[in-house]
Amino acid sequence: MASADEVKDLFPAMVERLIPDKAAGIDATILFDLSGDNGGFFWIKITDGAAEAGQGELADPSMTVKASADDWFAVATGQSNAMQAFMTGKLKILGDMGLAMKMQTMFAQ
Repeated sequence: MASADEVKDLFPAMVERLIPDKAAGIDATILFDLSGDNGGFFWIKITDGAAEAGQGELADPSMTVKASADDWFAVATGQSNAMQAFMTGKLKILGDMGLAMKMQTMFAQ
C-alpha cells in the first residue's frame, strides 16, 4: 500500500517525466480523483509541451481519472498496466478519451 506522501509525489514526478515533443500542441487539465486512505484530488495541467502539478479539485477538467490511490500508484509506477486497469474497472476515465490514449505516450516510464 502506498503512503500518502508516495501518492502525492507521483504528480510532480509525472511533470518531470513529461516528453515535451509528445505533449506539443496539447492544452489540457487532467484531474485525478483518488479514493482510499491516501487518496484525494490531484491535477496536472499540460500546455504546449510543458506541465505543472497541484493538489485540490478543479472545475471543468479536460479529463478525470478515477481510481483508488493504490491502483493509481501501481499504474503510475509501472507495477500495473493502465489499459488492463481500465478494462477491469480499476481505472475509470471521464471526459476526453483521446487524451487518455495520448497520456500513455506523453510520459516517460
